[in-house]
Amino acid sequence: MGSSADGVKEADPSPAKVGLWEDFVDIFYAPSSVFARRSDGKFGMALLFLAIVILVLIFLTKNAMQPVMDAEFARQSAAAMRKDPRVTAEQMAAGRAFFEMAGPFIFTVIITISILGTGLVVWLVGKLFDAKESLAAAMMIATYSEVPRVVQILTNAAQGLIMSPEKLNSMNAVGFSLARFMDPDGQPVFLALAGRVDLFTIWVTVLLAIGLHVVGKIPKQQAAIAAAITWVVGGLFPVLGALRAG
Repeated sequence: MGSSADGVKEADPSPAKVGLWEDFVDIFYAPSSVFARRSDGKFGMALLFLAIVILVLIFLTKNAMQPVMDAEFARQSAAAMRKDPRVTAEQMAAGRAFFEMAGPFIFTVIITISILGTGLVVWLVGKLFDAKESLAAAMMIATYSEVPRVVQILTNAAQGLIMSPEKLNSMNAVGFSLARFMDPDGQPVFLALAGRVDLFTIWVTVLLAIGLHVVGKIPKQQAAIAAAITWVVGGLFPVLGALRAG
């Protein structure tokens, strides 16, 4: 609350007077304010806006990331043909053509589902600590916490432009996780675990903790523990995927 010159209190700006663009900027330096003013849990437009931004950036950075995509495709093709000799190079090439066309949309859908899944986990884990946020508010926390992924896409693309092509041998080569320093053909489970120790994933996790503290109204320490549990749960999916691939 503020006050005017004659001592009459003035109401703080309502959430409706703050646009999505301001939210997406403020989340980088004033996340508590964003979570506080969006505590009503209306996350649909924010999620749609984030998905559109991610989709546009994927298209814009496609050429910069092409060497990485080529390396990943070559590795996955070789693994698929080793696992099933009936798979031919022609079949893999056809699959690649489809993925190059639909890949950005598929990736955006996966990100969107991941955000919704994170919101559900945040809500469930928050209940262990008597957090007060609704399921919709948990979805809002998850949505705004993923905004740093926009920066991640841009930094990955920037590295794709300046790094030597021979060093762009996997997606981890442009990442900021421990997996960057590991052999991309190494043990998939170890790579998946190392991939979770990632600058942007940690950033997202910190924002989840802030959101739980502000919206869920639980102490900071409990919010941090809840966010850490969410980070662990999120890591189960890539590890299980690596186990199946192995």
